[in-house]
Amino acid sequence: MKKTTVNYPFLSKEVEIYERENGHKIVLAHKPGDMVNVSSWVKTGSINENEKNNGISHFLEHLMFKGTHKHPAGEFDRTLEAKGAIVNAATWKDYTFYYVTLPKAEFDLALELHADMMIDPVLPHHEIGEPFDLNDKNIGTKRERHVVIEEIRMREDQPWTKVYNACNRAMYSSHPYKRDVIGTPQIISQVTQEEIMNYYKTFYSPNNMTTIVVGDFNHEDVLNKLESLFDFGNRGKCEMREYAIDTPTSETKYIENTACINSAFLMFGYLGVVAKDIKNSILLDMLSIILGEGASSRLYKNLIEKQPEQIFNMIDSEHYIFRDGSNFFVQANFTPDKKEVAIDLVKKEIESVKSTITQDELNKAKKKIKSRFASNAETVSEIGENIGYYMTVCNDLSLVSDYLPIVEDITVDDIQNCAKQFLNINNATISILLPE
Repeated sequence: MKKTTVNYPFLSKEVEIYERENGHKIVLAHKPGDMVNVSSWVKTGSINENEKNNGISHFLEHLMFKGTHKHPAGEFDRTLEAKGAIVNAATWKDYTFYYVTLPKAEFDLALELHADMMIDPVLPHHEIGEPFDLNDKNIGTKRERHVVIEEIRMREDQPWTKVYNACNRAMYSSHPYKRDVIGTPQIISQVTQEEIMNYYKTFYSPNNMTTIVVGDFNHEDVLNKLESLFDFGNRGKCEMREYAIDTPTSETKYIENTACINSAFLMFGYLGVVAKDIKNSILLDMLSIILGEGASSRLYKNLIEKQPEQIFNMIDSEHYIFRDGSNFFVQANFTPDKKEVAIDLVKKEIESVKSTITQDELNKAKKKIKSRFASNAETVSEIGENIGYYMTVCNDLSLVSDYLPIVEDITVDDIQNCAKQFLNINNATISILLPE
């Protein structure tokens, strides 16, 4: 077994990374205290889906809690929550992860149940529910596929989902990121147990999975237990899939839709950098802080506080980092009859940030981003999630050691040049949602 270590900021001991012969990675991080966190991260999400199975990663996440050959459906949650555990999971574009946080007195139980769920899910037919026609009103007993479909439909009714999905799909020409992680009712209503199990066997392979333990424990004991519990048998390795990375549009894309709403929504979307480009990822994070995060941001002060008439009800910016390229968004809720004015004002604010950033703005952004980074080392759950991100999305935990030195060295010129490079209006996708 190959061992490497990483100097993780704010932790008193180096983080240990073990790679087994089958490719399964085990990460052990020391954090004094009474709580422990165990999580397993799988390098699959909507990135490995297509138009025929979109949403299968998220559906499988639900079904992983529906029992194993040792433990029937419901026992996993019920047993651990009775011990004071927080149990949950999440699916995103690049990954799916499952975690348990609980008092360390119950740690052995958590390891056994967590490993069993990851290695031996049965995905029973009666928990999934039979495939059905969405137009059939006479459905019998409703099961998990109905729960997921209802979740999709609730999101579909949300204006922000509509404006985001339109923007996200238009930003990409071919990359799987263009699809919504949660999928569609049509696909979820028809996908079979066999298809879901085949997807599980393909992507929940040892070389595609990282198990992370954070807390105060005996590393040698836990390592031995994890090696024994995570017995993948003869399960083969997953072939790592690579996708052509889309380049930004060369001229502004404009999409306008309508819905049964009273106010209007807009989203400017830009393609950014791959997750491993940590300096530009940090620069785009800092641009998001300066431009649109909080009441002291430019967008809030200039477009809400200082406007002679109210055009915007809210406006902010966000930067989402993915393996194959990030997304930078400016999003707003505005008065419908001021559409052209609203778009023009947002364009001017984005253009202005390319040449007028002050040292004071940069210092505030540095302070906020360093505080955010430090907070990711405060609890076992946050440490586990941060390690999972670097191991799974960046594929390199050592980048965490470079983070703070890079932040310290960033200058006003750096951040303005980043804005010029990535926030060009010709590379923007603009999505508008208006009242019908």
